[in-house]
Amino acid sequence: MEFQVERAVFAEAVGWAARALPTRTPVPVLGGLLLETGAGLLTVAGFDFEAASRVEVDAETSGTGRVLVLGRRLLDICKVLPDGPVSCAVEGTRFTVEAGGTRFGLSTLPYEEYPALPVPPAPYGGVDAGAFATAVGQVAVAAGRDETLPVLTGIQLRLDGGMMTLSASDRYRYAVRRLEWKPESTAADGPVEALLPARRLLDVTRSLARCGAVRIGLDGGGLLGFEGGRTQTVLRRLEGRLPAYGALFDMAGAAVAEVEREALAEAVRRVAVVAETNSPVRLDFTAGEGVLLRAGYGDDVAAQRLPARLSGAEEVTTAFNPAYLLDALNSFETPGLRLELLGQGQRALLSAAGDTGPSGAHRHLLMSVRQLL
Repeated sequence: MEFQVERAVFAEAVGWAARALPTRTPVPVLGGLLLETGAGLLTVAGFDFEAASRVEVDAETSGTGRVLVLGRRLLDICKVLPDGPVSCAVEGTRFTVEAGGTRFGLSTLPYEEYPALPVPPAPYGGVDAGAFATAVGQVAVAAGRDETLPVLTGIQLRLDGGMMTLSASDRYRYAVRRLEWKPESTAADGPVEALLPARRLLDVTRSLARCGAVRIGLDGGGLLGFEGGRTQTVLRRLEGRLPAYGALFDMAGAAVAEVEREALAEAVRRVAVVAETNSPVRLDFTAGEGVLLRAGYGDDVAAQRLPARLSGAEEVTTAFNPAYLLDALNSFETPGLRLELLGQGQRALLSAAGDTGPSGAHRHLLMSVRQLL
């Protein structure tokens, strides 16, 4: 097995496939990348049972062949190779990489012990790659990090007709984003739901953001496929589903405040400098006076007033974990923000100013804290 490929192309392909490699594994071969050559093609693939990534690139090849090598070691080598053509070959039980007079040798792993890669599911529809990456990023901030509660580490994907809904929650916040997508004519009549690992899905969509379009595949089991250009990723679904958010997002009787998003985010960052760990930032909204932000205790305090328009109440006070509030504010792209407020220790629903429908494009629910200054 021999092939020659440009360094930039090779490094990008190896980097893409290496995204599926596990950080730690008791199965040594799962730390490997599978390289296969065909007629003018090099395929690089990685797999860890939860995700599989595969990419094809053009290369000068001499026949067909395959080799399994340590993925992260190969990735490190690709990062230091000089620009220009890279020549690779299998020599007995060694895989050699040579470029610009520099030569590396890697031990090969036993291919016969490597598990079969999952077959990519049949296409189900497509979505704009950039919009998809943005939407996933907007909800991923609300996904949990506690691996003992795997359901809360996922993003719920719902496909219903021409609408895709993404949602995530860690119990203290709940983000929902809707966007249009194009189902295939063979797509099922009813809605389809799948819970996917948030970190994996975020990584995949960011990598595919410049592909123009992402094709989504579904199978009857536990796999979803994402294909863009000449790259494919298959993710295994998480068991379970997120709690329903319909009742949580019912904000009947809430006061409504409208503020400039970037100004509020900057003010939160500024006053939170004096906040102790886990202490809140307090927001006092007053009709005709705007909003006063405060943080800190005793002599170590900070305050800033901003313009805001309040309706539905003369005044309302609430407080949030500053990191959670900043995550929510930064997940929006619009200049204006609408906050529906139920008061101290209760829910607050954020949405883009002017996006007042019951199923707005992007909504972020935060639980306020009871502890005030």
